[in-house]
Amino acid sequence: MVSAVTEPSVLHDTRAAYDAVASLYAELFSNVLETLPMERALLAAFAELVQAHDAGPVADIGCGPGHVTAHLHALGPTTFGIDLSPAMVALARRAHPHLRFDEGSMTALDLGDGVLGGILAFYSTIHTPPQHLPAVFTEFHRVLAPGGHLLLGFFAGDDPLPQEFDHKVAPAYRWSPDGLAELLRQAGLAEVARLLREPHEGERFQQAQLLVRKPPQL
Repeated sequence: MVSAVTEPSVLHDTRAAYDAVASLYAELFSNVLETLPMERALLAAFAELVQAHDAGPVADIGCGPGHVTAHLHALGPTTFGIDLSPAMVALARRAHPHLRFDEGSMTALDLGDGVLGGILAFYSTIHTPPQHLPAVFTEFHRVLAPGGHLLLGFFAGDDPLPQEFDHKVAPAYRWSPDGLAELLRQAGLAEVARLLREPHEGERFQQAQLLVRKPPQL
C-alpha cells in the first residue's frame, strides 16, 4: 500500500468515494455481467488464453465487490481481487469467501516481478488521471509474466485526447481505443484484440475492451 503521507490525493479521494457507496454499488452491479454477452465472451477468451499459457494466477485489479473476480475464477483461472477501497474488499470477502481479496493500489502493487499470468482491469483505470496512467501500465507490465495477458475495460470516446466526465462516484476519463492502445504499447504491451460496442439502454458512452499481451521471452 502507498503510505498515507505520500499517497496522491486522487487515490485518497477515490478510495473515500467508493467506501461511501460500496453497498449500493454492490447492489446495483453484482449481476451486471448477465446483461453483457459480448463482455462475457471476451472474458471467456481471456480465461482460455491465460490457462493455455499457464504462467500464474490472474489479479482482478480494482475488483470492487468481487462479482467479476468470481465470474472469471469460475471460468478456470485461479483469480484473486485487489481493490483500493477497504469497504469494497470487505463486501467481496463476504460475498465470495472462497476467494482471496486484498487491499492495494494499482500504482504500487504488492506483488513480485512477473508473478501473474493475467491481469483484469475491468473499468478500474477510469479514475486515473491521464498523466499517471503510463506509470500504472508500467506497473502492470512489471507484475505480468512474459506471455501474460491484460484485459482492460473502459469508456470510449472519439476525441484523440482523454476526456474527463462526471462519473457518479468520482471524476473519470474516456479514452479513444487507439490512444489507450498506444499508451499500452509504450509500456511494452502488444495488442491482441479489441471490442468496441455502442451503449446499451441506460449507458451514456461507447464501451471498449482492449486485450494486450506482454511479449514472451525469446
